[in-house]
Amino acid sequence: MSIRRLPEKLVNRIAAGEVVERPAAALKELVENAIDAGSTRISVRIAEGGISRLEVEDDGCGMTAAEMPLALERHATSKLPTDAIEDVVTMGFRGEALPSIASVARLTLESRVAGGDGWKRVVDNGAVVAEGPAALAKGTRVMVEDLFARVPARRKFLRSARSEYAACLDAVRRLAMARPDIAFVVEHDGRRALDVQGGQDQLTRVAALTQRELAANSIGIDLDRGEVHLGGVISLPTYNRGIADHQYLFVNGRPVKDRLLVGALRGAYADLLARDRHPVVALFLDVPTSEVDVNVHPAKTEVRFRDPQLIRGMIVGGLRRALDEHGFRSVQRPPEAALAAWQQEPVAPQPPAPNLFAPHPAHSQSPATSMFGAADAGTTALLHDRIVDFAPPRDALPMGRAEPAIAPVPGAEAHPLGIARGQIAKTYIVAEAEDGLVIVDQHAAHERLVLEQLRRGMSGQAVPSQGLLLPEVVEIDEPACDRLEAAAPQLAALGVELERFGPAAVMVRATPAMLGAIDCHKLVTDIADDLAGYDAALGLSERLELVAATMACHGSVRAGRTLSVAEMNALLRTMEVTPHSGQCNHGRPTWVKLDLKNVEKLFGRK
Repeated sequence: MSIRRLPEKLVNRIAAGEVVERPAAALKELVENAIDAGSTRISVRIAEGGISRLEVEDDGCGMTAAEMPLALERHATSKLPTDAIEDVVTMGFRGEALPSIASVARLTLESRVAGGDGWKRVVDNGAVVAEGPAALAKGTRVMVEDLFARVPARRKFLRSARSEYAACLDAVRRLAMARPDIAFVVEHDGRRALDVQGGQDQLTRVAALTQRELAANSIGIDLDRGEVHLGGVISLPTYNRGIADHQYLFVNGRPVKDRLLVGALRGAYADLLARDRHPVVALFLDVPTSEVDVNVHPAKTEVRFRDPQLIRGMIVGGLRRALDEHGFRSVQRPPEAALAAWQQEPVAPQPPAPNLFAPHPAHSQSPATSMFGAADAGTTALLHDRIVDFAPPRDALPMGRAEPAIAPVPGAEAHPLGIARGQIAKTYIVAEAEDGLVIVDQHAAHERLVLEQLRRGMSGQAVPSQGLLLPEVVEIDEPACDRLEAAAPQLAALGVELERFGPAAVMVRATPAMLGAIDCHKLVTDIADDLAGYDAALGLSERLELVAATMACHGSVRAGRTLSVAEMNALLRTMEVTPHSGQCNHGRPTWVKLDLKNVEKLFGRK
């Protein structure tokens, strides 16, 4: 078969297959054009998920009637004033979007420049069918109808209207997040789905486009390294999602889905989140145009960095440092559903309680002694008889237990987590803070404290180990033994001393002292599984950080253990000075606070 030149119509359809794979891709190109036109307000209207109609209207610079035919030609663009494509700063630059869309749909293009007349041009699947004057304000309006109507092979691969609409909304949301100075409005089937005003700051725009609670549960990022700047907001580890769809990454204002950036983000949260949980982030990376190539993907969703290690190190180090500085924070409020679960129980009328301190004919000859100290024999009666008279029924709820106070109770205002007042279900510590009630999960909190101590051992401060009276031999398969033997020097820094004991066994000589008495076989098996299971692309030190989280779980205070008041307060004080103590190793919060206003609401005071 001889070589032939493809017809222009077929070339456009091939290009459309790369650029316009679904309605969301076409909408992205149109909105990017509106942004590059210098718009301050962009309106989007969608019908049936964009399959039947897409419309984008802006108040940008507009086009003249003479420029409109060029805008519909391939590789014709106003966004490259010179041939230096590496210096491009606009969202689009290929000049393929409009002709590619027009080749697989009916496209109506209307535009007017300031002080000029409006003009319209209609292209139906690559053929110009109408043009003439148009009435509209300064700017451009583009309408795309019946996408892929004449390309059934592509149309049948489209998803449901609901799915396509979700993709369209996500595309606009990402572009709106990158430009908080522009107002965006999105309507779907006549219903307004998105409306954000222009001139917002970055955090306000990100919170408006994700969840408004993000503003109270996020950390600001502002980092410079040479000519590279990293900004944005990241969520606390305890504020996470089950999918990664709420991770918004931008390079020079362009939304991207780059594997390097996603991997760096995963590394920053490595031991702070469970494997199936993902943070909510919006990161904006500004890089000199000479250090990044944006022309590596037709849809411009991928980029290539000249120095990828610099970028990865900056993201991992910058986010880690920010999380270290705010590690004590947790999600500040319990969910509304938890507050609604509190119920006001009906209280039956009770007879007046007897006066326990009234004179009683039967007095003991010895003074009464209480938790408050020795009582005066002449003024205090023995309370035994009165207490028996006032004994609660056998099916009453158990009473709380108070311990003798041998020192003045410290003030709650001196400590962020307050002072321990008791323990619930042998699992939760209840503390009184100056501004509310704090509930702490003792197992999750102690697990984080143990992990941070193990991490200090990895940074050069060796973790104290406890030698076993009789070394224990653990039998596991040979590949696992090989991995443990290779990591033995690093594991020794974590307090685990082991050596090879034959082809399919290791001998454990010591374990971290902080873990106490543990099951060596289970600990070593879990470590071997973690070394094998985590991404092989991670370095050994990164994998050992993840292994440390498993070790910490083995030695933490378990739920179901009764703690004394002194132990509870010691745990609270340690949490206040330990990084990341606001969340456990799996990303769950270690403490929540019910502020006084919500407590008063529960009792109908406000």
